[in-house]
Amino acid sequence: MTVSPPTSAEVTAPDQPLTGAVRAGYALGSLATGAFGTVPGLLLLPYLTDNLGVAAGLAGLLVLVPKAWDVLINPVAGRISDRTVSRWGARRPYLLFGGLAVAVLFALMFAGPFGAGSGAALYVAVAFLLTATAYAFFQVPYVAMPAEMTDDYSERTRLMTWRVAVLAVAILVSGAVAPIVVQAGGGGVPGHRWMGVFVAALIVVGALGSFFGTRRAPVGRVTESEPTLRAQLAVVRRNRPFTVLLTVFVVQSIGVATMLAGVKYVADHVLQRPEDGPTLLFACFVGPALLVMPLWSRVGARVGKTKALVLASVLLSGGALALVVAGSVPPVVAYVITGLIGVGYAGQQVFAMAMLPDCVAYDAARTGRRQAGVFTGLWTAGETFGLALGPGLYALVLQLSGYASSASGAAAQSDGAKLGVLLGFSLVPALLVGPVTLLLRRYDLTPERLASVQVENGSAAEDSVTR
Repeated sequence: MTVSPPTSAEVTAPDQPLTGAVRAGYALGSLATGAFGTVPGLLLLPYLTDNLGVAAGLAGLLVLVPKAWDVLINPVAGRISDRTVSRWGARRPYLLFGGLAVAVLFALMFAGPFGAGSGAALYVAVAFLLTATAYAFFQVPYVAMPAEMTDDYSERTRLMTWRVAVLAVAILVSGAVAPIVVQAGGGGVPGHRWMGVFVAALIVVGALGSFFGTRRAPVGRVTESEPTLRAQLAVVRRNRPFTVLLTVFVVQSIGVATMLAGVKYVADHVLQRPEDGPTLLFACFVGPALLVMPLWSRVGARVGKTKALVLASVLLSGGALALVVAGSVPPVVAYVITGLIGVGYAGQQVFAMAMLPDCVAYDAARTGRRQAGVFTGLWTAGETFGLALGPGLYALVLQLSGYASSASGAAAQSDGAKLGVLLGFSLVPALLVGPVTLLLRRYDLTPERLASVQVENGSAAEDSVTR
């Protein structure tokens, strides 16, 4: 495998339908992205505050900084993968080596060799930073692949539907089972060690599955790329559909991550169900995706991806706002509301990720240059930063409300702290997810516009060859 400047070549990706085996193989990579994207946001903050005795504000900072690093490293990973030449293609080597590195480092992150205290907190921060770096070199090439696997607008939606379905399974299994593994392993630091090994195994399956499952996938054709990162970023800024979609998705990711960070706290202190509450809440949040994904696919086909994304976002934010009543109703009501939120979350994920390859294809049609890695590098950097900022924001709410940390399990909390636990889980996510959806009024990349630009580009290329 070598990394070298791309050479000028043909521009388009294949336009034939993908096989079911290729779709399934690609989708398996979501076992890795789902596990890594879920478990730290769900368990790392309470691991620090309730097992290592780290103050909520500092714990939030320790969760935020390593993933904030991805804002810098993800675009670099995208640019490197754009310039990679290997017998496996530009992206697939990173699925294998990056994915396996993530698995090993994730297990080490929860190994807890220093017990509790400042040394343990520093160890977690460094391990998390290394894991996030390895993850950038898996995730960015992985997300870049759909734009190069097919030029077909509808085929990308089908591919993303497969991916989000597996993603939902990965999130459900990792997020619902991880707390059970912690309890089965004895709780505390020992239980988290076993949980780290369990999640690492899921990541290995995802890395190997996506690497071998895409061996027959079209890889597109290498084209000329912008020579510098500054030039590439300038191209991104000129792609208005991408900048609008990225802004909406990042802000909504912050809201989703804020809610995710509060699951265990709400189960412990609001629902008073510390044993089964985290698993039930999380299952209600993710489980509906497995049932409604075909429905969302039909909705998208009928009303278009943009309108479907708006509908899903409204459902997600409205449900989050309704959870303000969770402290005064039976737990089953909170579970039902969380299930409705899960329906919205499923649609928000599938349509945002289906619109991303459209933006990349639009850029390729306008410029004649292959830059999928740059776009997806910025996308994943924004997503990762949002998923990190969510727990940081939730930790800030806990700190301001007077949450008491402990090194021996969840401590008793004041009424003010319990209110902070609830509002960080409901009102804050609703305010993040809902209003930013209005920006989608500026998203104007329709199938007709994309097809028109691609035809114009193809005609221009033919004229150039003729002359």
